[in-house]
Amino acid sequence: MLKFLSKVRIEFNALDPRTASCMEFLAQCNARKAKESNPACQMVVKRLTDDHPPQITVTFVNGVEEKFDATSTSAQTIRNMILEKGQLLETEQMFREAGEAWPVIIHEEELRQPTPGIKPRKAEEKKQ
Repeated sequence: MLKFLSKVRIEFNALDPRTASCMEFLAQCNARKAKESNPACQMVVKRLTDDHPPQITVTFVNGVEEKFDATSTSAQTIRNMILEKGQLLETEQMFREAGEAWPVIIHEEELRQPTPGIKPRKAEEKKQ
């Protein structure tokens, strides 16, 4: 999860009962496997003393920043959103490295073209 991020900022009041999501997300970020995936990811934990709601802010490696309201969003949901966006970033990078335009535009008539049949290799070997 951290391999897609350059910075994680977690803000919460330790006495606030709504901090469960922040604490769980912090535990996921501090896991050995997560840290090893991107040791350069900056982790910032800000302990608040006011009644500001818990908040998690992540910055993706491409500079896009996204804020999550940790009172209404579970740590697992935040993690899944990061992984989905990360896969999109990997796909975009793969296309750019191959010299292809991004986003890829597929014309509707191409989508409607029939696909050629493909025989599995094992089926061809049995016939011979």
